[in-house]
Amino acid sequence: DPVLRALNAQNYTTPTPIQAEAIPPLMQGRDLLGIAQTGTGKTAAFALPLLHKLAALKGKPQSRTARALILAPTRELAGQIADSFRLYGQHLDLNIAVVFGGVKQGPQVRALARGVDVLIATPGRLMDHLGQGNVRLNEVRTLVLDEADRMLDMGFVRDVRKIVRDLPRERQTVFLSATMPKEVEKLANEILGDAVRVEVTPKVVTVAKVEQIVHFVDGSAKRALLTKMLENPDMRRVIVFTRTKHGANRVTTFLHKASIEASAIHGNKSQAARQKALDGFKSGRLRVLVATDIAARGIDVADVSHVINYEIPNEPETYVHRIGRTARAGAGGVAISLCDPSEKGYLVRIDRLTGQTLAGPAPRVAKPRGGAKQNLASKSGPNSTPNSPKSRPQTEAGRRRRRSRGPTRRKAA
Repeated sequence: DPVLRALNAQNYTTPTPIQAEAIPPLMQGRDLLGIAQTGTGKTAAFALPLLHKLAALKGKPQSRTARALILAPTRELAGQIADSFRLYGQHLDLNIAVVFGGVKQGPQVRALARGVDVLIATPGRLMDHLGQGNVRLNEVRTLVLDEADRMLDMGFVRDVRKIVRDLPRERQTVFLSATMPKEVEKLANEILGDAVRVEVTPKVVTVAKVEQIVHFVDGSAKRALLTKMLENPDMRRVIVFTRTKHGANRVTTFLHKASIEASAIHGNKSQAARQKALDGFKSGRLRVLVATDIAARGIDVADVSHVINYEIPNEPETYVHRIGRTARAGAGGVAISLCDPSEKGYLVRIDRLTGQTLAGPAPRVAKPRGGAKQNLASKSGPNSTPNSPKSRPQTEAGRRRRRSRGPTRRKAA
C-alpha cells in the first residue's frame, strides 16, 4: 500500500511493456534478464518489486551492510535511480544511499556506517569503499546491474566480476541492458541463475518516434551549421553530443561566442558543476547541454526536443542511447547528425545495427569556401559567397597595388 500511494500521487496507472513483463517474475523471486530501449521505464520495473520486498522485512540493516545493491555505470544514472527509489519509497522507512566518484567520501562513509536498505553505486567507487572496509556485501539479497552494456563499454567489467564474487550465492539478480552484444551476454550467463528473459526491444533498436536526419558536411563547416540550426525556436531543449571532453568544451566556447547559452557536462567536470548544468537544463534556464557519452544514458529529462550528434559516435550502440534522450515517455523528438567524410563509416555501422539507411549513397559534402559561416548562409551557391574573389569589394588603391605587383609575381612564377 505505501508504494501504491506513491504511484497514485504521480498518476502512474498503466505499466510500460517492460514493467508489465518484468514485475510479475520479480515478485516471485526469479532472476531476470531484461532487454529494453532507454526511456521505457526500466527503473520502475525493478524498483517497485524491490521496494515491496524490502517493506516486508523486519528491523534495520546491520552497520556497514546493504540489503540490496544496484550498480550503474555513471554518476548521473546512479543519482537518478536514487531519486526514483526515494520517490516510490517515500512512505517507507528505508535507508537509501548512493555512492560515486568525483565527490568527497566522508558523507558516503557515514551513510554506509548506519547500514542501508538500498545501495546504489558506480563500480569504481564501490571498489574503493570495499577496499577500505567501509561496507560489506555479505547481507545483499538483491543485485541489479543497470545498463550492463554501458558498464562494459566503460571498462567496468573486471570491477563488476570482483563485486559479484563478494556477494552471497543465494540472491536475486536483475540484469538490464539496452543491447545484448556477445560480451554482455557472456557476463549475464556468468552471474544469472535460471533467469526469465524479458525483451521488448524491436529489431530496429532506435526509438520509433525519433525523426532522424543526417547532414553531410565538411568538418570545418560544422560550427557554423550548428550555430545556424540553433537559431530555430523549435529547438526548445537541445542536447549536443561530442566524442571527447575537449570537444565538448570547444563546442560550448563557440556557442557562447555566438550568444547561445550552453553548458558542458563530461568526466572532467566536478560533480557540483555537472549537477548545476543538469539542474539548469532540467529547469529550462539552460537551453543547450553539450555532453560526452558519459551522459548518453545518465540524462532523463522530459521534453528534450532535439538531440544533435555534432560528432558521430564510433560505437553504433552509443548512437541508439544518444537519440534515446529525446522522444521519451511516448513523446516525439528529432535527432540530427552532422557527418563529415571521415565519419561515414560510423554511419554504415549504425545502419547495420538499426536496419536503417542513414548513410545512404555516397554523400555530396558541403565544403566551405571563404569561411564556413558565409558559405552556409549563402543561397546563391559557392561562387557568390561574400568572401569569393569575384564578389569581394575592391578599392581603387587595392586595384593599383595589384596592377603594380602583378607582372613581378608572374615573372617569379
